[in-house]
Amino acid sequence: MTDNYIKHKYAPIFPKKDEWPVVKLSKNRKLFIQKVVETSNERILELTGNQVHLLKEELETTLYRERMRIKQNPWLVDPDDEKFFWSKVKSSLLAIGSDQQLGGEAKRRAYLEILTSITLRYAEEIAGNFKHSHYKMTRSMVTFGFSRLLNTARVKGFKSIFSKQYSLQDKIQITGETDQLRELASKGTIVMVPTHFSNLDSVLVGWTISTLGLPPFIYGAGLNLFNIQIFAYFMNALGAYKVDRRKKNLLYVETLKTYSKEAIMFGCHSLFFPGGTRSRSGNIESKLKLGLLSTAIEAQRANYQKGFEENSGKIFIVPVTINYHFVLEAPSLIKEHLDFTGQERYYNESDEFSTSYKISKFLVKFFTKGSDISVSIGKAMDIMGNYVDNEGNSRDKYGRGIDCRDYFVSNGEVTVDLQREEEYTKKLGGRIVEEFHKINRVFSSHLVAFTAFRLIKKANRTLDLFSLLRIPEEDIILDYAEFERACQQVLDRIKELREEGKVHMAPHLSGGIEEIIAHGLDNVGMYHAKRPLIRNEKGDVITEDISLLYYYHNRLDGYELEKIL
Repeated sequence: MTDNYIKHKYAPIFPKKDEWPVVKLSKNRKLFIQKVVETSNERILELTGNQVHLLKEELETTLYRERMRIKQNPWLVDPDDEKFFWSKVKSSLLAIGSDQQLGGEAKRRAYLEILTSITLRYAEEIAGNFKHSHYKMTRSMVTFGFSRLLNTARVKGFKSIFSKQYSLQDKIQITGETDQLRELASKGTIVMVPTHFSNLDSVLVGWTISTLGLPPFIYGAGLNLFNIQIFAYFMNALGAYKVDRRKKNLLYVETLKTYSKEAIMFGCHSLFFPGGTRSRSGNIESKLKLGLLSTAIEAQRANYQKGFEENSGKIFIVPVTINYHFVLEAPSLIKEHLDFTGQERYYNESDEFSTSYKISKFLVKFFTKGSDISVSIGKAMDIMGNYVDNEGNSRDKYGRGIDCRDYFVSNGEVTVDLQREEEYTKKLGGRIVEEFHKINRVFSSHLVAFTAFRLIKKANRTLDLFSLLRIPEEDIILDYAEFERACQQVLDRIKELREEGKVHMAPHLSGGIEEIIAHGLDNVGMYHAKRPLIRNEKGDVITEDISLLYYYHNRLDGYELEKIL
């Protein structure tokens, strides 16, 4: 198999920055935020049945939750006037409640004024602050900095600083439907939905978008990332809008969804992680957060209501998987997963990416080793999960054309039906999960971790997962010959799945099994203090951290590979 990844940089599809939708949006930022506030208010009033007492309840619930958040879970990135703002909201609510002179309509206007002050604050916080000059500089910094690290590691001597022998695309391999993505980005609006394993994902996908010659995307980045200076700079420069996962109240959720919907309707290519947060278990996401995903469907319906007949108003969903040998945050992520399995609990976002220094140290480590990353671009789909061709036309499984507008038509007209759109969102979520598994790119590290963990489980078949993870590591030894045979069995099945179009494989899996195992053992969790898998002096395979081994094993969960061992 050849190295089937993109090795050149594409020319921009829109060379002039004034043609970029994100630039147009930033020039109209004030008006756009006003539109988001007005639309959010309309939606919230609709959800409260236009009843004053229900609106009052939502305002009071929001106030209570926000004061609890400030007290129990403050972040550095939170504005200094948080307490003052919410105290003012409290005073206003008390004043309305105690004023006996206020009539029904005056009361409604007063509550609406408070609602507007809150949704405006949320919209201002969420809104990106894209600046073309910062974007250009950040793009150059990322490419130059990463390339220098890469060549310093692999080219010896002083010349390494200036060497161009290795490009960033030798390290971060872009595979899949890149030409289709470029075609469709000039015809309609792209909504890119990647898997999410690491805080590095945002920067990696941003670099991929730039390398493919696409205009900048807007994307939802966790507000916690803005705690860290280096990430805050990158996020702002790359078109990020802020998503605060601590805020669960109706007012915030509707403002966030409205921002996403309006931006997609504006024509901004958009990116969000449909898993909502990084995968704690190491699994490819199987249950998606449907909130932001539903905004793509609402935007598509709204575009048809506006009279868009051609593909210029069409929204294309593009799944992406990011494939790593190693995830810096894996130890803390798997610990959280195991601590909170089966419980709906808030995840504390403190981890190995807590300071700019730690990130810089990690990047130096990453680029001075041989471990690779791949970004796999899937086939584009419409909002119902049907594949589209390069012209943007939807096709059913028999290749016949489908008119997407028909999905929203009732009695000959495009109509709003939120229950219907909720079902469409669930269906689209299911299709994205299917595509994640199809375009997942198996690495040698995934193969060895999966095989080793399944062999350990097979040898202790009477134990449940948590009992298994409590076995002392020194008691776990896998005979190398047995391990090699099992790896070959799993690899053979993976090759069959690839032939069936159910998974992708990295080129390094085409060698001999010993070579593949050596590559996998070298790369799996290569920077962790305790390695998930190594060979001991006798040549047998052992683990220094079975929980980490479980994390890396989970990447191949969902393919029923355990049945062959």
